[in-house]
Formats: sequence, structure tokens, C-alpha cells
Amino acid sequence: MPIGRPISNTQIYLLDPGFGARPDRRRGRAPHRRRRAGARLSRASRSHRRAFRSQSLSASAGERLYRTGDLARYRADGNIEFLGRIDHQVKIRGFRIELGEIEAALTRLPQLREAVVIASEDGRGDKRLVAYVVAAEGAALEIAELRGALARELPDYMIPAAFVALDALPLTPNGKIDRRGLPAPDLDAQIAHRYVAPRNATEEALCRIFADVLGIDRVGVDDDFFQLGGHSLLAIALVERARVERLHTDVRTLFANPTPARLSAAATQSHAAVIIPPNLIPIGCDAITPDMLTLAALSQSDIDRIVAAVLGGAANVQDIYPLAPLQEGILFHHLMATDGDPYLLPTLLAFDTHARVDAFLAALRAIVARHDILRTAVVWEGLPEPMQVVWRDATLIVEEVSLDAADGHVAEQLRQRFDPRGFRLDIRQAPMMRGSSLTIPRRIDGCC
Repeated sequence: MPIGRPISNTQIYLLDPGFGARPDRRRGRAPHRRRRAGARLSRASRSHRRAFRSQSLSASAGERLYRTGDLARYRADGNIEFLGRIDHQVKIRGFRIELGEIEAALTRLPQLREAVVIASEDGRGDKRLVAYVVAAEGAALEIAELRGALARELPDYMIPAAFVALDALPLTPNGKIDRRGLPAPDLDAQIAHRYVAPRNATEEALCRIFADVLGIDRVGVDDDFFQLGGHSLLAIALVERARVERLHTDVRTLFANPTPARLSAAATQSHAAVIIPPNLIPIGCDAITPDMLTLAALSQSDIDRIVAAVLGGAANVQDIYPLAPLQEGILFHHLMATDGDPYLLPTLLAFDTHARVDAFLAALRAIVARHDILRTAVVWEGLPEPMQVVWRDATLIVEEVSLDAADGHVAEQLRQRFDPRGFRLDIRQAPMMRGSSLTIPRRIDGCC
């Protein structure tokens, strides 16, 4: 799977087993060096110190490499292709997890003799942590006790969603643990708590929604959504399902109340649906006043400043409202990265005829015209807080560029010209995308 190239302020080295640089297309391990931040991170995170190594691949003294554990190789176009892992580190719900750390925490418990943790995929491809444990002689296993003991040592995202008790761990002919021979967890292992039936109609509906979204047969009122394998994407699906059944909640409330019992109480307390006020900016208006903005509190001078930056003026302003918290974070990084933009995503496409190019651009412009978010710009200068401005008409600009094949591979020249480490877009203008076209006499290998 191709993963691209290093972003700004980051370098990646593919190394052989002896930690020598591997510049060719053979496989290699993939540490990376983050300028300025590497040494501080290695000192701050004791549990991950072993993942850092002193490095001698650059002239800068004192720099260190973070050993990612990824197996990768260079493609012909210079991008890096991810081939898998060389250790037992996994990524679940956006967190990188060392399975060995969970296993070590389990084996320190007096009631356990052995433990193995794996990342198991369900039928939908969602990953969840499963712990296989062998009890110490004479010890009785209580899943709730194991979960509670781990919770005192590890963060929530490292707590296994399922525990499976075994008489012994399967072994290979060489005497090593046979991870492929571990049995698939059953429903009883996935639901660690004793089942508690719903006590009212709201809890019954939520238990049914939890089970449907998670893809399991039964959920009790005290079962934790995230311990059963839920994650942020499934959380959005759950909130939408609840909304359809007139149970109004949101993702933040679900994270704070991850069981049907707690979410039932929270949803009941905030039973009113979020009401989005109507857009009061009429089509074709030549002036926008504060009373027309139902989602933003701006003075007339602030509004005039925003309108002056929009091509076409007030008649081309569909709506104005503040940024969401995540958008504020994206804007912060955009403003901090003065030489480039960490959120810029370049895409290189090749077409065999001008007619195909024209058809593609027509379709893309139709999509921009249909979706408000693609006609949105962000303004902040001189305002009490950043605002997003939805344009009624935002034309996708496509400029013609000319390159000399004598200067190197044309596709590589294009990548260098629009490299996010040095190229920026003016996000004050909508749409937040730009196009460049180049006509060449033949297809460029590796550009699409």
C-alpha cells in the first residue's frame, strides 16, 4: 500500500537489519526523524525509549531516529510502499499499541500464568484487542477483576475488548506461541460484564442500537461501547441510528457515557433535538447585516470586512459561521507552517485525451457547485474569531503549466512544484483546491 513521502519537518529512512541506509527498491525497516521534536519526545516517553536510536545518517549531532517497526520499500516514483509490520505493534482506533506492554501487564497479575494479546478483525474488518489468558494453578479468573487491574496500569484504549480463558496456549513445533492457532473469541468473551437486561424503553432501544452497530447478538445496559470494539467511526453511526429513533445525543456524550444505561440518562436529560436556525441571507442581496447571521455574532464592520474579501461581494455570500474545534486546529497548523501546508493533498492524474480532461473537470466543478463545504473559504484577519464563509459560486481555477522534459521526469517536476512542504493555497478564497494542467506527447509512466 503506497503511503507517499515524508511531510514537512519529517524525514524517513529505510534501513536494513543492520540499520544501514537502503536507498534501492528492496525492503527495509522504516524509522523516521522529526527535526527539533525527536530528542524531547524520547526523554518524555519512558515506555517508548527503546524505540529510539542514535543515528549517524545526517550531519546534525544529537539527533535520534524513532524506530516505527514498519516494513516498507521505495517505489519507482519515489513514494514509499507500506508492506506490513516487523513486530507486534498494531493500530486500533488511531492509537499505536504495543501488544507486548499489555501482555507484560497481564503476566504481572498473580492469578495469571500466561497471557497473549492479539488484534482480531471481525467480519466487517474492525480491529479489537483480544487477550488469551491461562490461570495460575488454583486461581479463579474473574474478567471484571482482570479488566480493573489493567485499567489501573494502562490507558482505556489498551484494555482488551475480549478475554478468552484457555487451559494452555497453543505452541508451534519449535515451542513458540502459535498465535494463528488461537481460537476466535465468542460472544461470552466479548461481553465481559454479567448481562443486565434493559429496564425501560430507552435502554431497550439503545441496547438494540449498540448490538446492531457493533455487529453482536446482545448488549446489556452496563456494557461499554468501546470495550466491545466501538471506535469513533462506529460512534458516528450509532448517534445517527439513535437520532432516527428520536434519541438525540452526540459523539461527545457517547464518549462520556459509553454504556446504554448512562447514555439513556444523558439522552433523556437532553431530549430536545439540536435546532439549526434558518439561513436568513436572501439570494441576490446587495448587503448583509448582523441580523441575517443566525450562527455568528459579528458587527457590521466585521461583516463588511468579510464581504470585501469575497469575489462578487455580498451577492456571492451564502452563509457565515464560526469554525468547528477541529477546523480551528487545522487553521492553526496552516498558519504555523509558513513554508508549506501539512494538510495539502496533491493528486497527479493522467488522461489520454483532452475530451477526458474536460469531462473530468466538468464533473468536479459540478460537485463543487453542489456541496457547500467545497465552496467554503476561511477568513480570520481583523475578526474576533475565524469564520468560514460559504460562497454561492466558487469557480475551480485550472492553470496551464509548461515544463521542459530535459529538466527531468515531467511527473517528478510536477510533484516538486506542488510539494506540500513548499506550496500553499490561499484558503481565504473558495474553493480550497486548485488545478494545473500540462499537455505532453505521451503518457508519463508512474504518474497515475
